[in-house]
Amino acid sequence: MARKPWSFKEDRRLMELAKSSASLEEAAKQLGRSPDAIKRMALRLGLSLKTKASKKA
Repeated sequence: MARKPWSFKEDRRLMELAKSSASLEEAAKQLGRSPDAIKRMALRLGLSLKTKASKKA
């Protein structure tokens, strides 16, 4: 399966979502990409996103 290139607008949106403490799954849903794609791009951009499973009660 071919990967869809990331646009500048998507990069900026991912940065905004990370800054607002969005989860990896939430970012994936909003950007229409897989959680793995979000994780790879977040690493490339130096961002950290939480996964839903890592939230502590």
